Amino acid sequence: MIVSDVKVPIRHSEADLIRAIKKAAKKKDLRIRSVRILKRSIDARKKPDLFYVMKLAVNEPEPAVEKRPESLITGRNIVIGAGPAGLFAARTLAEAGKEVILLERGKCVEERSKDVERFFETGVLDPEDNVQFGEGGAGTFSDGKLNTLTVDKSGLNGRVLQIFTDAGADESIRYDQRPHIGTDKLKGIVTTIRRDIEKMGGEVRFSAKVERIRTEDGAVTGVELANGEVIPTERVILAIGHSARDTFYMLKDLGVQMEAKPFAVGVRMEHPQAMITMDQYGTPDYEELGAAPYKVTAKTAGGRGVYSFCMCPGGYVVNASSEPGKLCINGMSYSGRDGENANAAIVVQVTPDDYPSDDPLAGVEFQRALEKKAFDACVGKIPVQLYEDYDANRLSDGFGDVHPQMKGAYGFGNVNDILPEPLNAALKEAIPKFGRMIKGYDRPDALISAVEARTSSPVRIVRNEHGESNIRGLYPCGEGAGYAGGITSAAMDGIRIAEYILYQENEHDSE
Repeated sequence: MIVSDVKVPIRHSEADLIRAIKKAAKKKDLRIRSVRILKRSIDARKKPDLFYVMKLAVNEPEPAVEKRPESLITGRNIVIGAGPAGLFAARTLAEAGKEVILLERGKCVEERSKDVERFFETGVLDPEDNVQFGEGGAGTFSDGKLNTLTVDKSGLNGRVLQIFTDAGADESIRYDQRPHIGTDKLKGIVTTIRRDIEKMGGEVRFSAKVERIRTEDGAVTGVELANGEVIPTERVILAIGHSARDTFYMLKDLGVQMEAKPFAVGVRMEHPQAMITMDQYGTPDYEELGAAPYKVTAKTAGGRGVYSFCMCPGGYVVNASSEPGKLCINGMSYSGRDGENANAAIVVQVTPDDYPSDDPLAGVEFQRALEKKAFDACVGKIPVQLYEDYDANRLSDGFGDVHPQMKGAYGFGNVNDILPEPLNAALKEAIPKFGRMIKGYDRPDALISAVEARTSSPVRIVRNEHGESNIRGLYPCGEGAGYAGGITSAAMDGIRIAEYILYQENEHDSE
């Protein structure tokens, strides 16, 4: 039986849990043989007295594994991009016994980590191997957050989380309201998934940048790599990340139908983690729960939405650049979430009306312009500013009690000169509102850094109900293609497209 609204203190005994189950089930004589957590969230309305609220499967066996029909497709399948969408698409195909080659322009996690650390220390960027490109995609150097707003009636979310736990993630990601893995653990998990693909017969190639997709009569015939190698195929899953700008332009030249889409840009804000945890939990240190997350949203008088994104408890602001002469930032946490500061992107909604033209790639140029200003502000270092100075439009000359926790060099810069005035105005209107939601959020010495310009793809690669673009055999998926917003939803979309190829393509062929 499924029992919902089971409420117990964070610090509870087995006896407390049994009593709570019987109370929620309204069955005092219920005999409890087994309990499996389906969902768990935190009730902090009576802080510092905190409670878990759970949905449980009581006395029920594990769900049966769904059996898939035999796939009839033959031939080679190419997957471009080893981020979550590409990894899970390739794994799905390999598990079905199909020939699959996964091509990634960056390096494997082991080598990529060395290059990224070198970049943080020296500022010397490798455009093909960085925080954006390489095994695991941009998510590898993030908090490993697995929460998603996607409504999942297909069960793909559960399958993704199960694959992560099988690869070494903690079992709690399957039921916690805000599951996360942590950058340090995610690297090993990504490697395990790649090795699983190889054990199943798939091939994974690194430093294998696709320069061109070959077509004939409107259909895919192969891919051409930067080294000149041509790999024949009739199917390409395009799982590029949202930073693969050169690939977007290659696709445009190829005639792939694309359209500009809304996304969000803004800044990162840093606050003492103890302050955030105190506000959220009523105590600055709640050992069982660790560093507290938060979420804030507001709407400006002009109608723009402003909200927190990719919140990293006990985390670091990261120089996540991937193009020379341009700078963008992101956030990350280790699994322990034990850094001094909390950071989050505070971003403003932008639409194609904000872009410089009506070209499908105008959003890319909008991003690039912001990132060039961010790079120029501190000659390649992350521009940082105290909130009170940002609000007053003046350069900071020192820190208060909050000091930057950053991966990569930083310096003082005026963020007002980086963002367009409508976005600065929206942030300055919203942040005081957030200060009324979280005490101290608008403290004068809170830190602002810029620019957070890659919250999601500014482009959508159009696909039909069969998952194909207007080029036959080209299947766009994941975050870069405009169909996902994070690790979990990208992985789900990768599985979805792979399963279309496996189980529906023959039906499509017969239409």
